[in-house]
Amino acid sequence: MKRDQQDEGATGPGGVRLDVYLDVACLFPTRSQAAAACKGGKVDVNGHAAPPHKLVKAGDSLALTMPSGRRTFVIRALAEHHVPKAVARTLREETTPPPSPEVLEAQRLERLLAPRREEGTGRPSKRERRERERFRGR
Repeated sequence: MKRDQQDEGATGPGGVRLDVYLDVACLFPTRSQAAAACKGGKVDVNGHAAPPHKLVKAGDSLALTMPSGRRTFVIRALAEHHVPKAVARTLREETTPPPSPEVLEAQRLERLLAPRREEGTGRPSKRERRERERFRGR
C-alpha cells in the first residue's frame, strides 16, 4: 500500500469517517464508543446500517439508537478534528420529532414512582440496587 493511501485515514476524497464524525459532532464521547455503536448496528446512514469506516458527507441523514430512544440527524458540515462544543452543534441538525404528550406523561410518572432513598442513608444495598435495576428494566 502506498504511503499516501495509508495516511488518508480519517478523511477521504469526499468525506469523513463515520466514527470520527460522531465523535467530533459530540454524539458520542469517544471515537471508540462511536465505532462500537456502528459495529453493533446502532447507527444508520441514509437508512442503512453503516460500518465505522464509511465516509459521510454533508446532507447525509443519520439515525442513532440510544438508550433514550431513536434520534435522527442531518449532517450540515464536516470536521476532521475536535472543535468547541458550540461549533460541534452546528455540524448537525436534529430532525427527531418531539415526544408526544402521552410519552412525556409516562416518563414523568415513571420518575415519580421510582424507588427513592432518604437523604444521608448511605449506599444502597445489593438488594436495593437490584430492585432499582429491575424497575428500570435492565
